[in-house]
Amino acid sequence: MDQTHPVEVSAREAEVLALLGLRLSNAQIGGRLHVSVRTVEGHVSSLLRKYGVADRRALAELAATAGGGTPPPVGQVTGLPRTRTSFVGRAGEQKTVLAVLGETRLVTLLGPGGVGKTRLAAVAAETAAPSFPFGVVFVDLIPVRGEAVTQAVAAALGVTERAQQPLAEAVVERLGRGRSLLVLDNCEHLIDAVAELAERVLSDCPETTILATSRERLGLPGERTVPVAPLPLDSDAERLFRERALAADPGFTAEPAAVADLCARLDGLPLAIELAAARCASLGAAGLLTGLGDYVRLLAGGRGPAVRHRSLGAVIGWSHDLLAEEERVLFRRLAVLAGAFGLEAVAAVAADGDRAVAADLLGRLVDKSLVARGRAGGWRLLETVRAFAAGCLDDSGERQEIRRRHLEWAVDAASVLEARLGGDGGRDGWRDDFDAVAGDLRAALAAAPPGPDPAVHRLARTMGGLAFARRFLAEAFDHYRQAAERAPGPGEAARDLYSAAGCACFVHGAGQRVFDLLLASAERARAAGDGDAEAIALASAVVMVAGSPAGFAAEVPHERLRSLFEQAVAAGDPREPRVAAHLALADAWIADPRLFEVDIVRAETAVAAARATGDPVLVLAALDGVGAWALAPGRRRKGSEFTSERLSLLAGMSRDDPRAAPEIFDTYRMAAAAALATGDLRTAVSVSRWAWDDDLIGASHIGAVRLVTSLALTGDFDEVLRLAPPLWDGWKRAGSPVAGILAPPLAAVALVHGLRGDERGCRMWRARAGAVMGGVVRDHATFTTFVDVRLAVHTRRFDDAAALMEVAFTENQTWSPPYACAAAAELAVVAGFPDAERHLAAVIPAAEENDWAAACLARARGRLHGDAAALEESVDGWERIGARFERACTLALLPGREAEGRAELAALGIPPGTRP
Repeated sequence: MDQTHPVEVSAREAEVLALLGLRLSNAQIGGRLHVSVRTVEGHVSSLLRKYGVADRRALAELAATAGGGTPPPVGQVTGLPRTRTSFVGRAGEQKTVLAVLGETRLVTLLGPGGVGKTRLAAVAAETAAPSFPFGVVFVDLIPVRGEAVTQAVAAALGVTERAQQPLAEAVVERLGRGRSLLVLDNCEHLIDAVAELAERVLSDCPETTILATSRERLGLPGERTVPVAPLPLDSDAERLFRERALAADPGFTAEPAAVADLCARLDGLPLAIELAAARCASLGAAGLLTGLGDYVRLLAGGRGPAVRHRSLGAVIGWSHDLLAEEERVLFRRLAVLAGAFGLEAVAAVAADGDRAVAADLLGRLVDKSLVARGRAGGWRLLETVRAFAAGCLDDSGERQEIRRRHLEWAVDAASVLEARLGGDGGRDGWRDDFDAVAGDLRAALAAAPPGPDPAVHRLARTMGGLAFARRFLAEAFDHYRQAAERAPGPGEAARDLYSAAGCACFVHGAGQRVFDLLLASAERARAAGDGDAEAIALASAVVMVAGSPAGFAAEVPHERLRSLFEQAVAAGDPREPRVAAHLALADAWIADPRLFEVDIVRAETAVAAARATGDPVLVLAALDGVGAWALAPGRRRKGSEFTSERLSLLAGMSRDDPRAAPEIFDTYRMAAAAALATGDLRTAVSVSRWAWDDDLIGASHIGAVRLVTSLALTGDFDEVLRLAPPLWDGWKRAGSPVAGILAPPLAAVALVHGLRGDERGCRMWRARAGAVMGGVVRDHATFTTFVDVRLAVHTRRFDDAAALMEVAFTENQTWSPPYACAAAAELAVVAGFPDAERHLAAVIPAAEENDWAAACLARARGRLHGDAAALEESVDGWERIGARFERACTLALLPGREAEGRAELAALGIPPGTRP
């Protein structure tokens, strides 16, 4: 059930909100709407008040959720359980819950099974929704095992795991957008796992409130509990009984005293009352009151929680005893189904494969309130009822057989879902269908007996693929590892370990874990006598280390890689195309012992061998070798053709294949790097946005790396500052690992702060750029070097100019040096170095292969010689590549266009009076 609560805003406020969604400043919004900044500020204040959010960033996030120019709704509610009956009573409890939700961030409804905690939580959440503009999400935890709590919450929120961003981080990121309510229903069997996630959410999402239902406290600091008692007698309990009895038998009549006595004996427990009332149609009022009265009278003589639990068990037992034998059989067998179940599952697991029988018996159990309708369709057992059914199943001696049927059904259900992968459309529907049965698939796998087993292996492997496609990447990794352990033979295990390595590239980063998995895959292939698979795994391990050495705490010696390569050559058949391609690629990467020095002749041989296989994954991998070679000085223009081909292959790549995923990730990374290497900023931004929108990489701190850097160079400063906090927070949530890849974007944030005159912000983000590098000082040109040099030019601070220039002109094999040396040459001019002309000449090679460096060199020449034509050439260069800030700086130097340049600088937030 989804509910929305619209906010009433004026037409002008709606316009302002839409422009906030575009990340425009108040001045920019005023210019668009032709109103004063003060008027815009008033509209923003009004919107903050109406939506109940803290800042304009939250308003921008809200605007992004709206479509068609309409204001976004407040308090969208998702996941509420479907109900077909009225909600009776609880007015006082509702008032209490709503009051406490306004005072504290963790509220737990406490009470025994069957007391009505879920219904109360659902009603309270829907009523409270207007107070939570970023929505209310209701998560049913009944079918969930401890390790899958995060997946259940993520599925309800609609978020997925992304490259090197744990799923819990994605959950926190979504909930951290603004004031929201997370309802966690039925936590008692998952207390530790729920408490761990709740603590993370409460810590990292200061505007998120959690409402839990449980039979015991979560035990976290600040938790407020609201006891949920049985319905009061002489009022709500009797009203509930009468309403449900009339629903079962419209002709139901009974003396008020008799109903009151019955409700008293049922301790006012809603579930017990509903189970009893459901029998009215078959027993009639007299039979119901007499039979049930005799049954529960045995419990008379005491009150309190323990007796209430016994009374509920007695009512379930009484209702069970009244079932026909075939109904009892189906009822107890349903206990193995973890979540909501469909007719196919019931037939396969509980009705000996007969759909007609399953449908008939299910209908009867629904009529008797022993089976309920599921939240997402189908049917389900309430947890208290399931516990009773499980006891009956144990007593029957059928559990092992029914568990086996459950496993076989799970294998078939997973295979059906797997067959739908890669089909046309229906992606969202596929995910919904997976989420509906995932709890049962996991339960069937967890309950399987230990040891190799073909069915268990098939389910584990299929679940690996399904979880990967669902973007539960860590779960996919675990399933593939489990598949390798349950494999009937070493050959199958080798394949599973290879898939696990593909997942590990995303979950753990390219490093020791991936390397070890590939070597383990090779070992299992060797045990199976599959030399080709062994060769491919060993060659893949070599390429992974040579191409991503930064992922290792200690350097893997070149001699080790050479030894592994020789083992691969000895194991595989070079006549087999895929083997030949893998061997050729490994050979190209290790021909030269120096890092990133790919042998181009061997790399081109590898590309040809990869093309011969017709495998786009191999072609992407081979082109990566050529692309790495092309990043070196003097080759950067050549990289664009390889990059273009890699990008063209992406459209046909499967996003559901763990083997392909690392190459897709690397293609985006290298394409952006290649574009930056040539100064093609428009392409760099476009590719970075494509990666941002790709659900394998997505809007994570890793996905923002190239985007933030490219945006800083194009002058999109507001967006850089918007992306900066989640970039930094994502790195911290990932455990603050040494990650050199994050240094350029963090330095880019420092650049924006420095250009805008915020020295404190500049120092902070510059220090952060060093922190992600582990505090290592580099003695060659990097993007951080460029930032230091560019700010020296902008601020006219020349104390460290000589030292900066020396580092800037020390080349290294990345995309950064052309920017650093070109900016350093301009620094030599601005600082008045007598050998400035020599520095300009030294930039010519970089300018020939990097358009940013060429435009910067033209401006530096214009400054040195007072050459307006050179400055005009520079303006044209900046326009071609989309470098808005640099263009404005150059315009401010041109006679007759100074005002135009200063106006553009002001629009970019550069303080007045700043000399370009």
